[in-house]
Amino acid sequence: MSKEHRRGVAIITGVGRRRSIGAGLAVGLARDGWDLALNHWTPYDDRIDLERTPDDPEAIADECRALGVSVELIPGDLADPATPVRLLEKARQLGPVTGLVMSHCESVDSSILTTDLESWDRHFAVNARATWLLIKAFAEQLPASVDPGWVGGRIVALTSDHTVHNLPYGASKGALDRIVTAAAVELADRGVRANVVNPGPIDTGWMSDEIRDSGIAATPAGRLGTPDDTADLVRFLFSAEGAWMNGQVLYSNGGFNVG
Repeated sequence: MSKEHRRGVAIITGVGRRRSIGAGLAVGLARDGWDLALNHWTPYDDRIDLERTPDDPEAIADECRALGVSVELIPGDLADPATPVRLLEKARQLGPVTGLVMSHCESVDSSILTTDLESWDRHFAVNARATWLLIKAFAEQLPASVDPGWVGGRIVALTSDHTVHNLPYGASKGALDRIVTAAAVELADRGVRANVVNPGPIDTGWMSDEIRDSGIAATPAGRLGTPDDTADLVRFLFSAEGAWMNGQVLYSNGGFNVG
């Protein structure tokens, strides 16, 4: 892809497995000409033990490179408060960073009576604190003031309503929602557009047959969502045509549980 057709550099977090929303986001934005800084953390992928191979991050990067964009893989634990700034610094070696997509998460099932303090704190460190620190580092490298209407940076974060028996995950995702929608207002002078996407249930390897059947039955569209469904919405939000969307929590879920 020629340089004149490239959009800039986008950071995408949570791109450790080929069967993931993060991988779909990476390939989708690469198709639109974004150079990419892809973050992943292998110890988390080892811990949750879902379908993957050790070569998944590089395979995703190579698929994006085949579309003509530059890609840098940047491993890092987002529970470490130093990681967001380091991620931005490395991403800027590719060029101006004008896109940030946060698809990482900590997600370990537990309920009100079974959640321990360590798990609670790690969920909030990864899902909420890292979201704030990534947005902060992203905004700090943008111009402090732009002309009205100019879009200087785009932010999208993925959220979820799943809280029952997944308490620290759902609670920390609720905090993420508020952080991102606040950014749409607080960073307006830097030309930032910030939105949250709730993709509903997408089978990235965690669903049993029972959960899969239940999800399909609760979705009027008649199927589960795919990573490409989420990527298509993010691609729109990152386009010129999507610039009017700002400060929203958007449901892209085929009508899941609307009844």
